Amino acid sequence: MTHYPKITAETLFDAVVVANGAFPKHETLLRILHHAPHVIACDGTAETLLNAGFTAQQMTVIGDGDSLAPRLKRQLHFISISEQDDNDLTKATRYVCTQYKQTRQQLTANRRLRIAYLGATGKREDHTLGNIALMVHYYNHFNVQPFMLTDEGIFIAARGDCSFDVTPGQQISIFNFGCQQLECQGLRWPIYPFETLWQGTLNEAVHSVVQIKADNSYLIYITWAFY
Repeated sequence: MTHYPKITAETLFDAVVVANGAFPKHETLLRILHHAPHVIACDGTAETLLNAGFTAQQMTVIGDGDSLAPRLKRQLHFISISEQDDNDLTKATRYVCTQYKQTRQQLTANRRLRIAYLGATGKREDHTLGNIALMVHYYNHFNVQPFMLTDEGIFIAARGDCSFDVTPGQQISIFNFGCQQLECQGLRWPIYPFETLWQGTLNEAVHSVVQIKADNSYLIYITWAFY
């Protein structure tokens, strides 16, 4: 069973990818960002990071450059990827995987690359929905462990039997991505192989550990409240 401890300001990630959505305000997210070993900015997000006090040397910028001023392309470590089959979030994720290629060869199923995604929600609702769905895609096809962190909560892509450290009273939602078996311990209401996304929303932790038993992929959302 894969165990997920609580995400805190001291949680270590291999990289932090910052998308061009709503820039985080939550103190925990900002501390994670400022202590990240590698910060990858999606295109125009670079200007937001510069305005937030980051320097050009503290980030790598990935994208097609359509939302980045020419002067910034010259000033920053900008890697132009013009193809349009993938969005900038996916281009940034591929870049991280490439940079960690040697490390990834040594990783097991229990030690995937841990990537935190910030600024991936807000502004455009269609971008938000697409980015959330990409977390499961990255888990299944990129061999990474993605964590989408927002000012309200955390999306964690997972598969199979997993346990999550929580605080009783935290609000939790579970989204099924192909499970025929989906059961839990530690939630107020039982879960099952939901056929639509809304069916697994608005549950609540009643114990300090939530255990999920599943035979495929799912996305769990845990609010910051009560942390």
